[in-house]
Amino acid sequence: MNQINILKNILKTEGLRYTQQRQIVWDEIRKSKEHRDAEEIYLIIKKKNAINVSRATVYRTIDVLVKNNLVRKMELGDGRALYEHKADEEHHDHIICVETGKIIEFYNEKLEQLQDEIVKEHGYELVRHVHQLFVKPLKK
Repeated sequence: MNQINILKNILKTEGLRYTQQRQIVWDEIRKSKEHRDAEEIYLIIKKKNAINVSRATVYRTIDVLVKNNLVRKMELGDGRALYEHKADEEHHDHIICVETGKIIEFYNEKLEQLQDEIVKEHGYELVRHVHQLFVKPLKK
């Protein structure tokens, strides 16, 4: 299914109309490898597009994309959230520097297996997880 149809189907299930503005929001998020907050996404869209996309449309569209697992929301613990696309992406976790804001994506098979073992020991099956390590540089 192509990206336009994916968005159209999601919007339909949410009772929302498909619009060019919502497509612009999805395209902007999907085409970037960056972790950005909603305001940053809005400002980039405003700068790049001749079509007017309101701030409210950007924020609401992001919420719908997060709800439908096309976009990952990363809570940073300071009231801010960053977003990244999930479509066609392999699972990964994040290391976030609390001093610089740098984000490192990583995957560790041993950690994934350990998480599975832990939830099984407690009588559960792992459905999904968010793993974020908040770090600061080592003092030299």
